[in-house]
Amino acid sequence: MDNGGGSSEAAAQPLEWKFSQVFGERTAGEEVQEVDIISAIEFDKSGDHLATGDRGGRVVLFERTDTRDNGGQRRDLEMMDYSMSRHPEFRYKTEFQSHEPEFDYLKSLEIEEKINKIRWCQSANSALYLLSTNDKTIKLWKVQEKKVKKVFDWNVHPEKAAGNGPIFGSHVSAIPKSYMANGGCGERNFGCASNDSSFPPGGVSSLRLPVVVVLNLIFFFPTSIAIIVLVINCRHNVTSQETNLVAGCRRIYAHAHDYHINSISNNSDGETFISADDLRINLWNLEISNQSFNIVDVKPANMEDLTEVITSAEFHPTHCNMLAYSSSKGSIRLIDMRQSALCDTHSKLKQYLIAVLFSPYRSYQRLICRFEEQEAPGTRSFFTEIIASISDIKFARNGRHILSRDYMTLKLWDINMDSGPVATFQVHEHLRPKLCDLYENDSIFDKFECCLSGDGGRVATGSYSNLFRVFGCSEGSAESTTLEASKNPMRRQVQTPSRPSRPLGSLSGVVRRVKGADNSALDANGNAFDFSMKLLHLAWHPSENSIACAASNSLYMYYA
Repeated sequence: MDNGGGSSEAAAQPLEWKFSQVFGERTAGEEVQEVDIISAIEFDKSGDHLATGDRGGRVVLFERTDTRDNGGQRRDLEMMDYSMSRHPEFRYKTEFQSHEPEFDYLKSLEIEEKINKIRWCQSANSALYLLSTNDKTIKLWKVQEKKVKKVFDWNVHPEKAAGNGPIFGSHVSAIPKSYMANGGCGERNFGCASNDSSFPPGGVSSLRLPVVVVLNLIFFFPTSIAIIVLVINCRHNVTSQETNLVAGCRRIYAHAHDYHINSISNNSDGETFISADDLRINLWNLEISNQSFNIVDVKPANMEDLTEVITSAEFHPTHCNMLAYSSSKGSIRLIDMRQSALCDTHSKLKQYLIAVLFSPYRSYQRLICRFEEQEAPGTRSFFTEIIASISDIKFARNGRHILSRDYMTLKLWDINMDSGPVATFQVHEHLRPKLCDLYENDSIFDKFECCLSGDGGRVATGSYSNLFRVFGCSEGSAESTTLEASKNPMRRQVQTPSRPSRPLGSLSGVVRRVKGADNSALDANGNAFDFSMKLLHLAWHPSENSIACAASNSLYMYYA
C-alpha cells in the first residue's frame, strides 16, 4: 500500500501477535467455579502492575519482572531508536478479599461480591492504591510492603507449648486438641508427671522476656591513634523479620447509589473520582467517604417515562473538568462541569467569538456535545435499540477521541465532530442473522469492553469463542486481526475478504469506514462459535503493544 510516505506505510502493517503468559490456565475437562471467573482487569499508568477482579470479590495483583531485572538497561534503550527484544513478563504479586456478599434488609436484596470495576490511583511512598467496586460499595485499597516481626525464642520449647496455643515462628503440629471450658487441655494428665508439660520439671528459674533488638551492633570510631571497635552484644536473637505485602482498606464509599454501579473513573487531578449507576453519576473526593456530589441525574419524575439508562462513564485523561458517559440508546454525552452544577443536559453552549478565539481550551469550552449515529431509514427492527446500547467507552490517551463498543461494532469518535463516528469496525457481523437466538439465550445483553493502544493507532475488543479482535485506526491502515485467547492465538485466525482500502485522511475529517466485516458464522476451521465462551474483559498496556485478556478464570497475555 503506497500512501506517499514511509511512516504511514509502516503504520499500516498489521502486528504479529505472540503468546506471552497465562495465569490460571484450565486443564482439559476442568470445571470452572463461578467465583473464579474474572470480571475486571486494569493496567496502572506505568504498565508495571496489573490488577484483576473476580466474581468472588477478590483482587489479584501482578507485577512486571523484566523491567525490574533490567531497569537501567531498559532506560538506556528507551533513549535509542529501537526497543527491547524482551517481551513484557509479569508474575503474581499478591491478592486480597475486596468485597464480601451482603444483604440489604431494607430492600430484601442480595448484594453480590463480584468486582465490577478496578481503577488504579496515584501511588505514593512505594505503596499502591486502587479503587474497586461491586454493585453498591466502592473501596480504596492501599497495598504496601511491611516488615513483620515474629518471636521465636521463648522460655519453653515450642514443641511443648502447643497446649498454651500457637507460637509465631514455631512449627507446631496442626492436629486439633480438645480444650475444656476454662482453657485447659483435655488430653493432659494432671495426675502424674508428663513429658507434654509446658514447663520443665522444677519450674522456670527465671523469666526471660523477648526483646525486639535482633542483631549484634558493631560501631567503628576512628581516632588519631587507632580504630577502637565497640561491640554491643544484644541478648539472644528472639525475633525474625519478614517482608510481606499487606493490603489495607483506607476508605469505604457506600450508600450513594440506589442502582448497580457500572463504572468508576479517576480524575486527572488525582483527588476526585466518579461513580455511575443506571441513573446517576456521583463525584467523590478520595479523602471524604461520607458524602458525594451528584452531577448527572437522568431519573424522570415518573419511572414509567424512563427511556434510557447510563451504561458507562469516564473522566477525560487530561482535563479534570470534563467527562463523558454513554447510554442504552447508543449516544455519548460529553459534559463540562464548569458550566453547571448538574450536568444532565447535552445542548451546546453559546460562546462569544472572543472566548473561542483566545481561550486555550476553545476546543472544549464550546462543548456539551451529544454523539449519536443516525440509523439508516428502513433498518429499524425489534433488536435495533438492544444492539445499539453502548457497553463501554474509553478515551484515547491524548483525549481527542472516544472509543465506544456496542453489541455489534466498535466506533471511534472525534470529540470535535458530533455528526457521526470517524470509523466503525464490525466485530461479529456474521451474528446479525442470529439475533433472535441470541435474544432467547440472553447473549444479546452481554457487555463487551474495549481498549485502545497507548499511541491511539489500534483498538481491540472481545467476542465469542474466546476470540478478540484488533483493528488499526491510523491513516491508511487496513489491519483487522482475529485472535484466540489460547497459547496459540493465531490458531483460529479468521480471514476477512480483501477489498480496496479507502484512506481515512485525518481522523477529524468526515470520511467514515466500515472494517472487519465477516459474513461467516464459522471460523477458519469450520467450528461453530461458542456463545458460552465469551471474552468480555481486556486491557491494553499503556505504552507497549501488549494485551491482557480474561477468558473465564484464565488471564492470557500477548505481545507484538
